[in-house]
Amino acid sequence: MGGFFGATSKRDVVLDVFFGVDYHSHLGTKNAGMVFCGGNGTFQREIHSIENTPFRTKFEDDLSNFHGNAGIGCISDTDPQPLLVRSHLGTFAITTVSAINNADALIDSCFEGGKRQFMAMGSGKVNDTELIAALITQKDDFVSGIKYAQDAIDGSLTLLIMTAEGDIIAARDKMGRLPVLIGKNDEGRCVAFESFAYHKLGYDDEYELGPAEIVRVTPEGHETIAPAGDDMKICAFLWVYYGYPNSNYEGVNVEVMRYRNGAIMARDEAAAGTLPQVDYVAGVPDSGLPHGIGYATESGQPFGRPFIKYTPTWPRSFMPANQEVRNRVAKMKQIPVPELIDGKKLLLVDDSIVRGTQLRETVDFLYDAGAKEVHMRSACPPIMFSCKYLSFSRGKSDMDLIARRVIDELEGEEGVNHIDEYADSSTERGKCLLKSICEQMGFDSLGYQSLPGLLEAIGIDPTKVCTYCWDGRE
Repeated sequence: MGGFFGATSKRDVVLDVFFGVDYHSHLGTKNAGMVFCGGNGTFQREIHSIENTPFRTKFEDDLSNFHGNAGIGCISDTDPQPLLVRSHLGTFAITTVSAINNADALIDSCFEGGKRQFMAMGSGKVNDTELIAALITQKDDFVSGIKYAQDAIDGSLTLLIMTAEGDIIAARDKMGRLPVLIGKNDEGRCVAFESFAYHKLGYDDEYELGPAEIVRVTPEGHETIAPAGDDMKICAFLWVYYGYPNSNYEGVNVEVMRYRNGAIMARDEAAAGTLPQVDYVAGVPDSGLPHGIGYATESGQPFGRPFIKYTPTWPRSFMPANQEVRNRVAKMKQIPVPELIDGKKLLLVDDSIVRGTQLRETVDFLYDAGAKEVHMRSACPPIMFSCKYLSFSRGKSDMDLIARRVIDELEGEEGVNHIDEYADSSTERGKCLLKSICEQMGFDSLGYQSLPGLLEAIGIDPTKVCTYCWDGRE
């Protein structure tokens, strides 16, 4: 996916942006960049790959060369950015978090409109942020251009623009799929996805943008230059998986939601009579841990950590290019606690089950370490559709998803007509799906959080939450 951080102030903001961007590192592992405005219309910018090295390690040596009272930066799971653009709107920096499903069609339309070229990457692909900038600059002002780009894109678009004057323009996706928050201190303002990032830097909460809202941010404050819309579809996975525990979206804390979500799962299982008796309930590190704590607390069974993820040597950002090495790293991260595994009945709670590959390895690893039983629970419903709007479950095909793959094995093309039944564990098709995945993965039992249970845990108006990857409804 990705995340961004920006700041504009009466003082130098280099360290604020450096640490603010670093605090978004959990949202991406591919590229990162920062750009600063020196106050005289000049910019300084650096972009680095972070596939094998953490953000701060890559950028520490650049800090002494940066200066400026305004800056923006990003962690990106897609193309290198931020970019600098010179156009009839002036020279500006831009960083985006987007998903563009119709990129080729948009590029062709730019050619037809008179734009003759784009810079191409080695694959021939056009940088998504460059394409977005080209759409924006087709209009006479930033607001019109941003709205035009958001309407033209099939997918989503959230962005920051920094002008040569040091103002920051923040635009939330027109359906509000991701959060954008503004923080303040006595000297300036900042913009971020994650509220905890600016809290640690001495900023207080000032404002949370609504869907489609566009705001101009200066050291003195913020001004809405395009009002928020009424419709919102914020991504549920921010609470389930992506979001950092300290953050709040739409007034709902991530960690609190996860405790509540695990508790609702256990409550509903107890009511249905399917709650297994185990020696320990465990969360799959890291984002599965609070879901597991909630489950254990509600079920009255001990919470334990039968295996620990070893991250000092293998941080999340370490992504070896060689698949064999990547597979080995995944195994090397898991360090068992034999005293909590050997001869024990375990129930694991993970944030989600997407493709199932690593989870199967985890189950095998626990049985090899002497586990008597391994029960599995997913903190969200079966994922049935690859994400169109962000990148949580993006893949080449829906058949990459274990739930869809098993449905296809059970019923072929007819299965897609019964997705709702397969997603409901109380139906015959739903029970068949659980049984088949259990057999393939080696679980003693399997359960998924229901969609109503998940929405209850989030606690905001359900019509304002995106559930596309579970039910295919836009």
